[in-house]
Amino acid sequence: MCYEKAVKVELEGKIYDVEKPMQVSRLLQQFSLSRETHLVVVNNRLVTEDHRLEKDDQIKLIRVVSGG
Repeated sequence: MCYEKAVKVELEGKIYDVEKPMQVSRLLQQFSLSRETHLVVVNNRLVTEDHRLEKDDQIKLIRVVSGG
């Protein structure tokens, strides 16, 4: 049997395993996050919601902070 490797995601200093590769939009849904409040950085590059995540990607979800 062959099992798909989990994707590792960093969010607020913690590492989470996600069952399988997916699109960024689905990842945000899984963590109940919105694109307006979080940036997704894959392999040190900012990506869009339609980017497909792969099992060896380094993924960080970064909270957007604004001030005035």
